Amino acid sequence: MASICSSMSRNLIVGFSLLVLVLMGSANASLSKDYYYSSCPKLFETVKCAVESAISKETRMGASLLRLFFHDCFVNGCDGSILLDDTSSITGEKNANANKNSARGFEVIDQIKLAVEKVCPGIVSCADILAVTARDSVEILGGPSWDVKLGRRDARTASQSAANNGIPAPTSSLNQLISRYNALGLSAKDLVALSGGHTIGQARCTTFRGHIYNDTDIDTSFARARQSGCPKTSGSGDNNLAPLDLATPTSFDNHYFKNLVDIKGLLHSDQELFNGGSTDSIVHEYSTNSNSFFSDFVDAMIKMGDISPLTGSNGEIRKNCRSVN
Repeated sequence: MASICSSMSRNLIVGFSLLVLVLMGSANASLSKDYYYSSCPKLFETVKCAVESAISKETRMGASLLRLFFHDCFVNGCDGSILLDDTSSITGEKNANANKNSARGFEVIDQIKLAVEKVCPGIVSCADILAVTARDSVEILGGPSWDVKLGRRDARTASQSAANNGIPAPTSSLNQLISRYNALGLSAKDLVALSGGHTIGQARCTTFRGHIYNDTDIDTSFARARQSGCPKTSGSGDNNLAPLDLATPTSFDNHYFKNLVDIKGLLHSDQELFNGGSTDSIVHEYSTNSNSFFSDFVDAMIKMGDISPLTGSNGEIRKNCRSVN
């Protein structure tokens, strides 16, 4: 793979008509794929260079960066709130149930923010950096690419309680999952497509212990294999890791859905997508047609990125993603 870093010096020409569209988009405070075309023309190559570097050092980081965007958008919208550290006035989202000892990649986002600030200081929000980073992580690991809509601004606060209530738990039932996604304007198909992000990354024993020991909708040999690295007793081996997709854990593909059809979903919430319910047919389609999965994943990622963005004069452009200005 040719590194994007080698093309950092390419020339960019801004056409007058496109510039007018960008300015109109800014005035209307709407998200646009061309939002930074004139104000930060080196944004995409700068971010991708940093993401490539991070993933080359640790392949798992791609999944971690994608997950940060998910967990940001599901809590009061895609506003960069997940990146805020706790302060005397802010009880942030990093220590919420779904994120504590689990969410990671914050140092990589810091590095990306520093790189972006060097090429266009004070222009690009941390919320938008999360969106671009998620897209690049998927593409670098073999998944689809898409035009990311941009123009979000950063929240000045965060909410641990909203994170505790807003991010679906790995113990969720299908009805609970569908209900939460619907509340955010996302369909059951979006739920299944976005869950396909679990084709990369790893999960902690504490998140799948109940499924491998107590559930019946799981392949016996698969459960036994996972039990070897995840003791039944709570508190023992809680942070031991297992791949969410045993077949191709570092490639963004449709094997996650093939696993579900084979009753080898690692999380209870994973297997709920293929357990005699309304989403079985979608899972089956994705398991046999990766193009269909990729197309629907892209559509769902764009829809998720539209959840309650701060635009116009709302929010701010943080200098440091970990703290408000």
